[in-house]
Amino acid sequence: MQTRRIIGLQSVRLYREPSRSLTLNLGDLLMSMALDTDLLNAFDKVAGGLHSGFRPVHAKGFMYSGTFIPTADAAKLTRAPHATRPSTPVTVRFSVSSGMPSVADNDLMGSSPQGMAVRFHLAEHVHTDIIAHSHNGFPVRTGEEFLEFLRAAMASGPGSPTPPPIVAFLAAHPAAKAFVEAPKPLPTSYARQAFFAITAFKFTNSSGQSQFGRFRIRPEAGTEFLTAEDAAKKTADFLAAELSERLAKGPARFRVLVQLAEAADDVSNATAVWPEDRPETEFGAIAITQRVDELAPEQRKIIFDPVPRVDGIDSAGDPLTALRSDLYLQSGRRRRAAAAE
Repeated sequence: MQTRRIIGLQSVRLYREPSRSLTLNLGDLLMSMALDTDLLNAFDKVAGGLHSGFRPVHAKGFMYSGTFIPTADAAKLTRAPHATRPSTPVTVRFSVSSGMPSVADNDLMGSSPQGMAVRFHLAEHVHTDIIAHSHNGFPVRTGEEFLEFLRAAMASGPGSPTPPPIVAFLAAHPAAKAFVEAPKPLPTSYARQAFFAITAFKFTNSSGQSQFGRFRIRPEAGTEFLTAEDAAKKTADFLAAELSERLAKGPARFRVLVQLAEAADDVSNATAVWPEDRPETEFGAIAITQRVDELAPEQRKIIFDPVPRVDGIDSAGDPLTALRSDLYLQSGRRRRAAAAE
């Protein structure tokens, strides 16, 4: 099994800015920072080394601008500003999974799952994000499991023991095995792919009523996928090229929904996939209108954040939410430093 086949996860951060600080004693803080550092280093190794200026995972991506319009039901779910305003400008980044910036869009092992990150611009320097990928589920539930997963994958290349370490890891972690073995076909377009937030959130409305749920994003045009034979005929950058052609004819539209948890559902475990019969709330719609230059200063400094950091939407307590936020921050700071050189 090739290492990059099993890694298709979202990008990563480490240091804590004051606004992201957590109440930890010194020992906990040092342990957390050590884990963050180990994970970031592991991602670099999986990607074949540090690629300066790029994310360690989902390195190849493109940014777009658009508008979010909430439904009336959004305000019933949460008092968050973008749920109660008529509209909110957004920046969207689509990406393929590999940490190698040169990976081809039609590489069946390095491209899937695809990523979609949405930034809602609420005011100057005030924002909240949705970070999702094109698979409903995640392979691990803690940072420690994450690191074990990556190290097992790295130790399973040519010359590894028989059976390779990744086989033992997957045998002991059914959710990771299900993630690795699940089909992840390539879409015909970013605008024909569905996306799922990795962790759950607690939504609270103006009356103080709270519900737990996970964001889902569905293309208005419906999903459509390529066969392996058709994918092989595509160019290395076909997903971005296709979306540019599509936007020249009109906006690419997505529905934003929240799958609501029931009392028995585990809301603090990213590996727990809730049944499909759980109710969904229509949260709103995103209309993507044009591509923006991801190398421009305003776009380069964007660091997407898995923690909502907005009144009315909070973490549901999944340990991966804060961990991923720290990793994304470190990754973003590293990219900014590279851009300044």
